[in-house]
Amino acid sequence: MLSEWFWWDRLWLPRPVMWADLQDSEGRDYARVSHLYITLPVAVLLLGLRALYERLIAVPVAEALGVKDKIRMRASHNPILEKYNKTHSKNNTQVKRWFRSQRNQDRPGLLKKFKEASWRLAFYLCSCFGGVLALYDVSVLCVCVCFQSLLDSQYWYYIIEMSFYGSLLFRVAADVKRKDFKEQLVHHWATLTLLSFSWCANYIRIGTLVMLVHDTSDVLLESAKMFNYAGWETTCNSILVVFALAFMETRLIIFPFWLIHCTWVYPLDQFEPFFGYYFFNVMLVGLLLFYVLGLPDPPHGQKVYFQQSEDPLFFI
Repeated sequence: MLSEWFWWDRLWLPRPVMWADLQDSEGRDYARVSHLYITLPVAVLLLGLRALYERLIAVPVAEALGVKDKIRMRASHNPILEKYNKTHSKNNTQVKRWFRSQRNQDRPGLLKKFKEASWRLAFYLCSCFGGVLALYDVSVLCVCVCFQSLLDSQYWYYIIEMSFYGSLLFRVAADVKRKDFKEQLVHHWATLTLLSFSWCANYIRIGTLVMLVHDTSDVLLESAKMFNYAGWETTCNSILVVFALAFMETRLIIFPFWLIHCTWVYPLDQFEPFFGYYFFNVMLVGLLLFYVLGLPDPPHGQKVYFQQSEDPLFFI
């Protein structure tokens, strides 16, 4: 009974479309919830592929670009300083130096950060190419229709994208823990929720466009991180300028004024508003607000660029 109530036709589909109209027939396939089960084994497969990529490709590339981990002096166990710290202030210079060394010795090295950025760059490059292939025959005016059949390219594009974000959640404990760790978790879960809903409600084509628009600027962001870790400051800053322009063009112009406009306006020419229509658009607007409010203001008197020992001031 709960399943029947949750998947009530009038919640997720416009009148007079029914779930029965979206059954596979006459060579036409439609998205089903059961399709999403494959994302779990594909996510595990991506984790294995990532391990091979980082070892066989990312490490040689890092060596070619001159990325090396800094040699840190390990802080030895010092019961005297530990006892002193418990009974006195931490303002003592010797105690502060010892605790700083103890904290820094557990920080991830540049090579690990470079490998993570390199893997993301490789994935986003492939996903951009796959997104173009998945949309090569799609008209702009029909991306918002929710009862179109599913193409093989769109199926694999969705499955691999969702598996990728699932693999990021699986590796979240082992990856570099940055200052925006909580925001990243929220972003990954929100992305998976939005993709899952768009799949179940058969908003496949507009969902593919949304993913393609987001992946485009991510290519520049991850490449800027790589050059930052390699110490190529001029190249990094140049890519960041291009990234800022691409970010504004894709996520602050194309995304709201084209894609969200498409999902708000075009469906009303064919159907009356329904719950799924409002739910999907509210989630898209929430994603837009996440980007607008997530852009930090640069500190007064400082340049906005990557620093060798800091995370990027841009959070995307």
